[in-house]
Amino acid sequence: MANDTGRTLIYASRKHDDAVLAYMSAQGWHVTPAKSASDVGRVLTPGLTTAALIDLSSGYSDRDMSSFETCMQPATVGWVAATLPQQLASTPVRRLIRDYCFDYVNMPCSNDALAHSIGHAWGMASLSEAPLVIPQTTTGDQEMVGTCEVMQQLFRTIRKVANTDAPVFISGESGTGKELTAVAIHERSLRAKGPFVAINCGAIPPHLMQSELFGYERGAFTGANQRKIGRVEAANGGTLFLDEIGDLPIESQAGLLRFLQQGAIERLGGHEVIPVNVRIISATHVDLEAAVKEGRFRTDLFHRLCVLRVEEPPLRARGQDIEILAHHVLQRFKVDNHRKIRGFTQCAVQAMYEYHWPGNVRELINRVRRAIVMADSRMISAKDLDLLAWAPKLVRTLEEIRTEAERQAIEQALLRHCHRLTDVAAELGISRITLYRLMCRYGLRGEESGVPA
Repeated sequence: MANDTGRTLIYASRKHDDAVLAYMSAQGWHVTPAKSASDVGRVLTPGLTTAALIDLSSGYSDRDMSSFETCMQPATVGWVAATLPQQLASTPVRRLIRDYCFDYVNMPCSNDALAHSIGHAWGMASLSEAPLVIPQTTTGDQEMVGTCEVMQQLFRTIRKVANTDAPVFISGESGTGKELTAVAIHERSLRAKGPFVAINCGAIPPHLMQSELFGYERGAFTGANQRKIGRVEAANGGTLFLDEIGDLPIESQAGLLRFLQQGAIERLGGHEVIPVNVRIISATHVDLEAAVKEGRFRTDLFHRLCVLRVEEPPLRARGQDIEILAHHVLQRFKVDNHRKIRGFTQCAVQAMYEYHWPGNVRELINRVRRAIVMADSRMISAKDLDLLAWAPKLVRTLEEIRTEAERQAIEQALLRHCHRLTDVAAELGISRITLYRLMCRYGLRGEESGVPA
């Protein structure tokens, strides 16, 4: 009698066994045969929980293993492999089963045992969480990702300030993505077809800042063998992004202010006045108003730069975006490292929410990239992220502790006595029937026990 109708099973085999097809159909499975990895890819329905059987004993070669890897990645598909015992000596086969399959069976295998493994694989796949929806605003080859209210407010502000040509000042902690916001403003403005030129004011020595900003003529100083166009002139018709403007040397601030007032520059060592039409976007992680009060930043320049203000929210204030960003980074970089990472453990997710993220998005990217390389399993843990101190402490009931101890005692006794149940029962001081019942409860029953199904 068919049961659990509506379940989908993909049966990948070079030579399909009609008896298996008929049996699984009779058990209520909607069976879809496939011969190759491309066939599997065509019949997979994104987001639909699916069981899948790959019959490696039907003639697939080691070279076929890599072609199946891509279509076996979705967590909503529970894979079971059918193999010949000798195939387990093959490294590609072992790797495929280890990284992508819920279970495997050695052929020949009864249809009942096969159906049991497939049912468990489907059940585990059905527990997979729905993929996170990642709304984003594209900025060139990068994205600003966010769903929380503070990010939605940021997106609305970007759209508003992009429609004007007034200078924009972006404030926020280091690592929050201020340059991405600047690029987003530029690409939504009327200057989008013009250049976007960025300069980090804190990364250039003070004695070179004037020449970097405004350029120089040949012979302006020792080593000036040819004319060089400065960053301001290079941005003509587009946007000039002055990152870390708070670190701009006080002697360079006067030159920048003069340019903002006149809309023209003079190259170092030159006398020609060159009109330049650029929009200024500046950013810094320091408190610029405090710098003005302390005399480290010119008041008149501050008011020239801070016509429109954009606040970049820190990562710790972005709620669920932390998890969304982590998944986004994982999807972006796991391909580069050829790792079969599927996601984050719940413990890792909780640790990410508890951590305060002083390095903001930049730190999250670095931690996830490192975890992709260093993780030992297919799920990134709090330990892999080096956030174990922020992981929730596991609290177990007395019953859970007792159950785990009982299971381990039985499992170890089975190994010591090579699954001879009479000897195991004698060691544990229980009857053979009680032992068999406990083995069933803890999933330790198997053909190796010698007990009939």
